[in-house]
Amino acid sequence: MDVTYDRAAEDLGNVVALEHVNVTVPDQRLATIFYVTALGLTRDPFLMTGANNMWINVGRCQFHLPTAARAQIQRGRVGLVIPDRRALLRRLERAAKHLDGTCFQFHEEAGVLEAVCPWGNRIRCHEPDERFGPITLGIPYVEFDVPAGSADGIVRFYREIIATPAHIAEDEPGRCARVGVGPGQELIFRETDCPLAPYDGHHIQVYVADFSGPYRRLRERGLISEESDQHQYRFKNIVEPGSNEVLFTIEHEVRSMRHPLFMRPLINRDAAQSNLNYAPGRDAFIWSAPRAD
Repeated sequence: MDVTYDRAAEDLGNVVALEHVNVTVPDQRLATIFYVTALGLTRDPFLMTGANNMWINVGRCQFHLPTAARAQIQRGRVGLVIPDRRALLRRLERAAKHLDGTCFQFHEEAGVLEAVCPWGNRIRCHEPDERFGPITLGIPYVEFDVPAGSADGIVRFYREIIATPAHIAEDEPGRCARVGVGPGQELIFRETDCPLAPYDGHHIQVYVADFSGPYRRLRERGLISEESDQHQYRFKNIVEPGSNEVLFTIEHEVRSMRHPLFMRPLINRDAAQSNLNYAPGRDAFIWSAPRAD
């Protein structure tokens, strides 16, 4: 055969999916205006449908938004792929009057539209692009600001303890650790000299193939923060594997692939639909595009 393939490019590592980002919100109405009306995302119609929590579908990912007196602010930014930048801009402009007096704002820079939620969480919105693979709606990355000099240890932590690919990268914003957490998904830990806000308890959730291996290595180091149930545990601190020095804190909700919610189909609406331009059969939005082979 004359054709050769890069077989290593297909390797995933132990983390098979980043499913959700969880931040508390004080007001479900304002959260609905921002995440559903302005961003054009979809409230999960089946789970968490009461007034005290809301799950927001983003392709095959989610935001979890439980109610609390104090909003949690992710120390960084969440990347979204959202189709039709012009339609997104129009939705954000229309939502502005309803979010007056909050932290809400939005601006464009270098082809990226950054929207700030009513409490200060930063959402970086990208149009579909080949660098995100076939994703047309989803969360391709979550980026955290971390102390200068911590990226190398963070890479070692994910390689040695979580057993997933990680590497150091240099780009225009600076130096960072990039960690693979599923097809087309990354955690990005970007070094900064700026002071970091205290950790306030927000978390991310991932699914792993080898559930017991990381658990054993985390427990040996005293890092398990919650024994949730048979299918789930949590840890908060990312450490230097050799010294156990804490490098950064972000709670990870770790689930096995036997978890009942693994690969649960999520409904996504077509945000272009309205009662004024309704087209039968176009209520649902497909979160991935066909391959152009």
